[in-house]
Amino acid sequence: MKLQISSRLAVFAILELSADSDRRVSVADIGEKCGVSSHHLAKVMHVLARAGLVRSVRGAGGGYRFVGNARRTTLLDVIELFETIGANPRQEVGDRTDEGRALRQVLGEIDDIARATLGSITISTMLKLVRRRGDGRRAAESARG
Repeated sequence: MKLQISSRLAVFAILELSADSDRRVSVADIGEKCGVSSHHLAKVMHVLARAGLVRSVRGAGGGYRFVGNARRTTLLDVIELFETIGANPRQEVGDRTDEGRALRQVLGEIDDIARATLGSITISTMLKLVRRRGDGRRAAESARG
């Protein structure tokens, strides 16, 4: 599955901020870590703030902090702020044929599975996965060094 850049940035930003919800992180810091411009990321952060997932803190030591609920917010909640996953009401080439209708049915089932999967994975679960992968990578590096 391929996500738009804004969706991926939103997930990265939410994970970065929710890892320590008391910490404030600047757009520049998140952008540097992800290798993207602060300008593009600022637009993403604005959408996340409007959705009530992050809050902007102004002034010295300012930045953004996560204010959502990591145990209830899912990947689908974040991604759907930037794109629609699933139903494509637009007519596609071949849709009027039996083969086209069969293909649309299969693709619809795949979309349903993707929505269900993304809707079942919380930010909290993702943070655990990130930590586990980080621990595994550090163990592999120490075994080599």
